[in-house]
Amino acid sequence: MYLKSIEVQGFKSFANKINFEFHNGITAIVGPNGSGKSNVADAVRWVLGEQRAKQLRGAKMEDVIFAGTQTRKPIGYAYVSITLDNTDRALAIDYDEVTVSRKVFRSGESEYLINGNSCRLKDVNELFYDTGIGKEGYSIIGQGQIDKILSGKPEERRELFDEAAGIVKFKKRKNVAEKNLENERNNLVRINDILSELEKQVGPLEKQSEKAKQYLKYREELKRFDVNMFLIESDRIREQEKTVSDNVSVVERDLGNAKDEFETIKTEYDKVEAAIEEINGNIDTFVKEKNDTVLNKGRLEGQIDVIKEQINTAKVNDEHLSERITSIKSELKERKSEYDTNKNAFDDVTEKENNALKCSSDADADVERISCEIDSINQKIEEGKALIIDIMNEKASTKGKLQRYEAMMEQINIRKASLNSLLIRGKSEKNSQDESIESLSKEIGIIDNSIQEINSTNEELENEVVKIKESIGNINVDIEKATRDYHIINSKLESLKNIAERYDGYGNSIRRVMDKKSQMKGILGVVADIVKVEKKYEIAIETALGGSIQNVVTDNEDTAKKLIAYLKENKFGRATFLPLSSIQAQEFANRDALKEKGVLGLASDLVNVDNTFDGLSKYLLGRILVVDNIDNALLVAKKYRHSIRMVTLEGELISPGGSMTGGAFKNASNLLGRRREIEELESNLTEQSSLLENKKKELADKRDILNTIRNDLAENKEILQNKILDKNTLELSVKQAVQKKEEIELTYRESQKESAEIDKQLAELKENVLEVLNVMKEYDKQNLETESSISIMIGQLEDLKDELSDASKKAEKFKMELATVSQSATFAKENMDRVSKEIDRLNEEFA
Repeated sequence: MYLKSIEVQGFKSFANKINFEFHNGITAIVGPNGSGKSNVADAVRWVLGEQRAKQLRGAKMEDVIFAGTQTRKPIGYAYVSITLDNTDRALAIDYDEVTVSRKVFRSGESEYLINGNSCRLKDVNELFYDTGIGKEGYSIIGQGQIDKILSGKPEERRELFDEAAGIVKFKKRKNVAEKNLENERNNLVRINDILSELEKQVGPLEKQSEKAKQYLKYREELKRFDVNMFLIESDRIREQEKTVSDNVSVVERDLGNAKDEFETIKTEYDKVEAAIEEINGNIDTFVKEKNDTVLNKGRLEGQIDVIKEQINTAKVNDEHLSERITSIKSELKERKSEYDTNKNAFDDVTEKENNALKCSSDADADVERISCEIDSINQKIEEGKALIIDIMNEKASTKGKLQRYEAMMEQINIRKASLNSLLIRGKSEKNSQDESIESLSKEIGIIDNSIQEINSTNEELENEVVKIKESIGNINVDIEKATRDYHIINSKLESLKNIAERYDGYGNSIRRVMDKKSQMKGILGVVADIVKVEKKYEIAIETALGGSIQNVVTDNEDTAKKLIAYLKENKFGRATFLPLSSIQAQEFANRDALKEKGVLGLASDLVNVDNTFDGLSKYLLGRILVVDNIDNALLVAKKYRHSIRMVTLEGELISPGGSMTGGAFKNASNLLGRRREIEELESNLTEQSSLLENKKKELADKRDILNTIRNDLAENKEILQNKILDKNTLELSVKQAVQKKEEIELTYRESQKESAEIDKQLAELKENVLEVLNVMKEYDKQNLETESSISIMIGQLEDLKDELSDASKKAEKFKMELATVSQSATFAKENMDRVSKEIDRLNEEFA
């Protein structure tokens, strides 16, 4: 056995998970001071169950958890796991590797695990007993530990020697056994105290029992009185109910007559109420018509008063209007005459103004026309000049464009040659990538098939592991049950053996005699030990034997005599002895009774004894019949005139002469059945032990199969991981190849697109060059035509300037005449408007 690895995470200075692997040979952990070497030894001591924080160089157990630094947060738990090689089975566990783990949280919770299964600290300590590996073992010696051992007490050094000698386990078990024994002694003391206390309570409880019986008797009487009282009360209530029923019938009849009368009155009331409603409606109609008539009368009277007032006012206005109409007619006539005069003057001035306005308009039109022509010619000249400049600019621009087109054509030709080379290279690279992708895909397919096969195998193995674990769980349950049953049976067997050996249930004198059995060979035992019987006959035979069941059987009279003297001398009481040399077998006289209904046989024939004790059996039981039940026993007793002793299976006893003994059979000692129970328990214990061994063997086989499957699973998982890694590598290569292929295809497509675009551009450039050359020729032609047109328009411009000067003078003259005539027309217009307004006012007033 050797230490294979230590896994630490969050323990003291080990913040990250770290795994120390040790191999056969010498392994040492070296490093400078403060690097954490001692923490490794502390981790081993801690995982083996160390509970004292000071032994781990801390103040409290929480100090073993990594507390954090300025740059790193604390961790919430500490975990340590050690793995030991157990191929030599130095540890009492059926595994080739044993992994012990311990985890503690900041909240104080902790757990221990052995091979991943939760366990107790006690299990860990017991696992390493006598191996020297425990927390107190000599395999782990920390700083200052040697000096402590040398200067320590002899008792402390003795613990190391005990560990090395391999007796610690037995000492621990001895201490546990002694502690259990002490607890049992204390329990017995408590039980005796309880028994003594209960015995003290027997007297008071008997008195209480008598009171309770008296109470039950009185309660039965009270119940009877309550029933009688209830019956009397019930009769009284029935009479009251009959009287009330009669009264209810009378009231119901009166109520029916009242309801009929009410219905009649209600019908008449409804008729009267309908008539009243109709009359009230007519009254409301008449009142409404009256109110409307009064309102109409008041309204008409008011209208009559208004009309009368309007008539008086109209009469006054008629007189006033007659006078005003005469005055208006006179004034209107004068204003019409004045209006006609002003109108004639206005017409003359208007005619003159129209003539002057026409002449002025004509002159202005000529000036405007000439000015427009001059502006038009100036604009055309400027447009011509601008056109010449534009033509020159366009020609220069077109020439630059022509040079640019030529340069672009040269660059495009160079780019096209480069693209052709790129297209050829891209096509070759694409074919190469296709071959690479196809090859890698085939390899991935092969690996996928392998992974699928491994996964299928692992799934089957895991299902098998689950089934085996379930089977192991069931077996463990069976083992626990079998172990529990074994201990229960063993405990019961030991208890019965102890009771049998101590002769519990027997009198004190019998126990004293049996204590001498080892000293006096003539003591053969008590009757209960000698007689064996089937279980169904136990009650009957024990009843038949009665007090004889505790009689002591001896070989002869001398032995019995000595024992009687022994009892007398020590005042141990009395006992009955049955010397085999003096007792005589008793014969059953009424043999015909054995054929009666229900008779099972003689009691002596239903028991099993050694040949030596046949006479004893017939002496005790040879004249007693065993019957199945008391009814058949009574029939037999009557038939044979109560001359036969009989016992039933349920323990009823019928003695000669007719006396009967029976009732609830209470025999807690069961002296006759003890040996049978002991034999049955021994048989059951053997069967249970065999079953337990078989289950343990089956469990070991299942665990071996489980370990084999787990090893296969581990190997498959390792292979699977390698396969998955290979697959991921190939998939990454495929992904890179596909990506590169896509890049090549994209470049190829872009190159093709660019090449087509270049061809298109070349064709367009050629067309543009031809177009530009034609445009330049057209520009030269337009330039010559524009210069000729400008020269002609300059001559026309000089002639129009002279004509404009004459037209302007003529227009000034007409404008002055127009201003004079317009002033006269305005004055005549104002007078005419004023007179017209007066006429309109008089007409309005006249109207």
